[in-house]
Amino acid sequence: MKLLLFVVLSTGLTSIFNVCQGQAVPIYKNTNATIEARAKDLVARFTIEEKASLLGYDSKGVARLGVPVYNWWNEALHGVARAGNATIFPQSIGMAATFNDSLIKEVANVISTEARAKYNLAIQKDRRLQYMGLTFWTPNINIFRDPRWGRGHETYGEDPFLTSKMGIAFVKGLQGNGTNSLKTAATAKHFAVHSGPEADRDKFNAIVDEKDFRETYLYAFRALVDAGVESVMSAYNSINGVPSSINNKLLTDILRKEWGFKGHVVTDCGALDGVAQSHKVLPNNIATAAAAVKAGVNLDCSTILQKEVVAAIQQKLLTEEEVNASLVKLLSTQFKLGFFDPKSKDPYSKYLEDSIHNASHIALSRKVAQQSMVLLKNDQNLLPLKAIDYASIMIVGPNATSYDALVGNYHGVSDKAVNFVEGITAAVDKSTRVEYDLGCDYKDTVHFGGIWAASNSAITIAVIGLSPVLEGEAGDAFLSASGGDKTDINLPASEVAFMKKLRAGVKTPIVAVVTAGSNVDIAAIEPYADAIIFAWYPGEQGGNALADIVFGKVAPSGRLPITFYKSANDLPTYTSYAMKGRTYRYFNGPVQYPFGFGLSYTKFDYALVAAAAKTYTAQDTITAILNITNTGKQEGDEVVQGYIEFPNFERMPIKEMKFFKRISLLVGQSKTVQAKIAVNELSKWDLQENKWKLYPGKYKLIFGGNSAENKITTEFSINF
Repeated sequence: MKLLLFVVLSTGLTSIFNVCQGQAVPIYKNTNATIEARAKDLVARFTIEEKASLLGYDSKGVARLGVPVYNWWNEALHGVARAGNATIFPQSIGMAATFNDSLIKEVANVISTEARAKYNLAIQKDRRLQYMGLTFWTPNINIFRDPRWGRGHETYGEDPFLTSKMGIAFVKGLQGNGTNSLKTAATAKHFAVHSGPEADRDKFNAIVDEKDFRETYLYAFRALVDAGVESVMSAYNSINGVPSSINNKLLTDILRKEWGFKGHVVTDCGALDGVAQSHKVLPNNIATAAAAVKAGVNLDCSTILQKEVVAAIQQKLLTEEEVNASLVKLLSTQFKLGFFDPKSKDPYSKYLEDSIHNASHIALSRKVAQQSMVLLKNDQNLLPLKAIDYASIMIVGPNATSYDALVGNYHGVSDKAVNFVEGITAAVDKSTRVEYDLGCDYKDTVHFGGIWAASNSAITIAVIGLSPVLEGEAGDAFLSASGGDKTDINLPASEVAFMKKLRAGVKTPIVAVVTAGSNVDIAAIEPYADAIIFAWYPGEQGGNALADIVFGKVAPSGRLPITFYKSANDLPTYTSYAMKGRTYRYFNGPVQYPFGFGLSYTKFDYALVAAAAKTYTAQDTITAILNITNTGKQEGDEVVQGYIEFPNFERMPIKEMKFFKRISLLVGQSKTVQAKIAVNELSKWDLQENKWKLYPGKYKLIFGGNSAENKITTEFSINF
């Protein structure tokens, strides 16, 4: 066998490959070549029809070149979704409530492990199915600017900084540690300025000025691009009159030229159909296909590009070279995932059944749920309960056994899910009497059950709230009266009436557990409960996690990643995307609970060890050191939060989080927390100069347990 060495010029690059018995090994199969060279070589071998066929999410592949059939549409918002048995973690808003980005990275690492295992098992049986792939359209890093948005619980809350930290952690967990390889591919969505209204999302035009655009709506996307996210999904809506999926400023000028994004852009599903049909800014789908590719779209979650790209080239609206460049970026993702490499080079090939939904993954889901739940009220320190003191327990409420209230939306399925009744029942011994009754439904304000039984019990746990069929995505939240959104922050009237009747009929303590993914009117039921736990949609281990908190196995430590307003009437109109009067950064009125709020079973003292320096310049890092001590009677976690107050310039936020750190403390234990904030992080967008600007003046760095609390203040100035 003769081995000859050739040097070949391909697309302007010098590449080396072997020839064995006259059979050339193509550059795209040469694992020593660069990703870009391999992708360019492969694209050069396609016909124009084949190129077009690969631009849609449901790719039929090119068999003659070994390009596999592949469905790009896969979901993993809080666990591998829609793909059979998998670990279901708390909904994203609940994960944000942990304020624990290192824990969220662990979650995403588990999700990517399960995804690889599922993919391997499917490919072994030649099943190339939707939702069984390696390209995930997650995380959702839109800003939850208004509690009426139905999909807000898919996000990490209202704060750009917290959203960026949680999003970065999630992306790193999904994508792994390789430099030119991916464990799975993550997608930052929905780019950009996207948070309702759901019913009109295919035609809605979000009006936003450049200051709010940059400081609020783009902040987390920029952070995830800098962190190496592989993909970005364009949104349904228009921004200032231009649909996101054909928006050259957004997808090319900002994303690629300004930020240096190297990955691929995918449209939201059916977004390109809406350009001509609902936004009505282009005459037909052929023009849309050309505009999308020119703007920077690489993959279409519909069939517009597959059907119309060839015609667009024939009509000279688009060039084949532009299609080539687009396809190179798209296929580079598949190369990074190892689609064209021998199995021997796949570091994840041994991930199989034992890597899916195993005991350690289930335990992690329980841990995240424990850290996500927020204690809102605890009169006379009712909680934690000593199980021995309660011989009888009544559990009531429409969400006490609800699977939906556990798993949220974009979820998988689990054969190990534990609802709230099951979790409480398992946590007490067999000598304890536990009963359950539905109590009420979501609508009937007259007929109730379980009240007499509750009156005969030592304590009642009422599980009420919303579910993802009441708030969620258009079409999925089918019980929503407004296309997935909420029209107000009210709990169902039936639940409020039930809680009032329950309180009137029961003299023993009542613990209210509220499931929801958004701000709801807790004040409506607060007089009728002795303690209130906000549980979000806590994932498959929600029942066990609740029992762990109720009976004191762990102390509650979740913190609100959103402001709980008193009424939606306190906010600007829902369709306004101006940030004035929204979120803790710009809302100055009274609230139910501030951003970052959450009670514990213990207490924490703060002491300043080292204050910030008196002055800083743009290149500096602000540093302050605190000592946190658990002065209570139970071990617990504190979430130390640091907020900046800015000099008095026009449109500065009231305050803005720039630091958080979760710490665990035993009784009497102290720990040192060092806060570091880059001075450039304090820059704001200047509308006159159309650029980021660091403003001179006096600043405050405030530490506390929520955005309204001031336990430590250190002042400094920024000078040039």
